[in-house]
Amino acid sequence: MSSLPLFDLPEPMPPQATRLGPKLHALADRGVYVGTSSWKYPGWLGSVYSPDRYQTRGKFSRAKFDAECLIEYADTFPTVCGDFAFYQFPTSDYWKRLFEGTPQTLSFGFKVPEDITVAKWPTHARYGTRAGNDNNSFLDANVFTELFTRRLEPYKNRVATLIFEFGTFNKSMFPKPDDFLAAIGPFFESLPEGFRYAIEIRNPEYLSPAYFDLLATHRVAHTLNAWTRMPELGEQLALPGVFTADFTVVRALLSRGRAYEQAVKTFEPYAEIQEPNEGVREAMSRIVARSMESKIQAYIYVNNRLEGHAPTTIEAVADSIRL
Repeated sequence: MSSLPLFDLPEPMPPQATRLGPKLHALADRGVYVGTSSWKYPGWLGSVYSPDRYQTRGKFSRAKFDAECLIEYADTFPTVCGDFAFYQFPTSDYWKRLFEGTPQTLSFGFKVPEDITVAKWPTHARYGTRAGNDNNSFLDANVFTELFTRRLEPYKNRVATLIFEFGTFNKSMFPKPDDFLAAIGPFFESLPEGFRYAIEIRNPEYLSPAYFDLLATHRVAHTLNAWTRMPELGEQLALPGVFTADFTVVRALLSRGRAYEQAVKTFEPYAEIQEPNEGVREAMSRIVARSMESKIQAYIYVNNRLEGHAPTTIEAVADSIRL
């Protein structure tokens, strides 16, 4: 009769995680950190996450999954983008739990709260009495410092980048691209040191030599973004001066021409690739190769809504790289 083990054996990694983890950690050793936008996707069970790990009384527990899956995520991916920060100023206690509850090897890119990047609150029910009103903390460096970076300061060695995502501005807000540059210049001048900053814009007409020069002056990275109304990632790569800092940030979010809501409807529950986007894959492969050749760190974040299953998109890019 065989004896039972004295201790529980570790859960075997799912097959895709077993393949992908070593590739991504090898890229990280070369200064290229590839991860996903957010991580709480039950559709990844069986590919990235071990289903048995999140069982309670023989059933899948969404609460257990949400609370613990980031620890397993870090077995495969070296970085993750925390989109959640866009909607709030997390408390110091929240940051403490997040960083102390995850492996030291995992770095984070965080979207900066919309309180800093939204000029006028959208007319949406979730904004309550603020809806439709001007945002008094728009580009307020003091609010940004007091409520965001000061709370993150103890963990800045694990913060890959802070991303200012600006939605599409109409001409009533900034009649000319230069008006937008005039607004963000003093703001960047006032940012606290010690963090890497990146900017993501949704107005293609802002992509000009003056924009790239301003970012380079303040060592802020232009976020190369695949998004519905922005030029294709490959087109952005071809723009002179597009690399504005000593690090690179990429966010592969949506295929050009596809609305967010349409992508959600098409791709949920994000369990498999449904529409490969070869152009975005090829552009990401070029960015990885450039970063390794130039020894400039890159942080690349892929969203499920690009193709349907971000881990498989990432695996396709990783497989195209010769280390």
